[in-house]
Amino acid sequence: MQKLSLAILAGVGVFVLIVAGILVSRGRNVPGEAADPPLTRADFRIKEVHLQEETSGNVRWRLDADEAEVFERDGRTRLRRVTVTIEEPDRTWNVTGEEGDLHETTKDVVIRKNVVLVSTDGIRLETDTLRWQAKEKRVWTDSPVVLYRKGVIVRGQGLESRVAEERTAVKGRVSATFTRARSGPLPLPGTKGGES
Repeated sequence: MQKLSLAILAGVGVFVLIVAGILVSRGRNVPGEAADPPLTRADFRIKEVHLQEETSGNVRWRLDADEAEVFERDGRTRLRRVTVTIEEPDRTWNVTGEEGDLHETTKDVVIRKNVVLVSTDGIRLETDTLRWQAKEKRVWTDSPVVLYRKGVIVRGQGLESRVAEERTAVKGRVSATFTRARSGPLPLPGTKGGES
């Protein structure tokens, strides 16, 4: 009977060693979560950034961010929780995103992660990345886009807008959904307000 007890004890011991070995080996292959974000090699960090500039044609822009990391050698500033406001004489644009980059010499801006652009004239654009090329006055993305405006929803794979030419194109496979106002039927030609 004592031999049977030792055999069972030895079997349980071997089983425990095998399970422990598997758990240890799998634990080494799974990356652990970092408690703090990794330190960057930024030259300096700034909290609550506010930049403003007025350009020709009475256009003003303002950039606000919760945090900025400046990389002087790269001529780049990395931004966190970004808002860019562009004020034109007849409308205002507001662009938000979780992060972005401002390139010092070119004034080019890239905004990434949950990017939303809203204008006072009723346009809303949602995408993952939005880029601004200052010299060409060009806004563009290769990421999927959803564009909303007064009863129209347009989806596509990318967008390009030439601001000076007031021209915008949705790229790739494009789909559009048109909705009617909920206030009643559309008027028939030659009638007032849908009356016959």
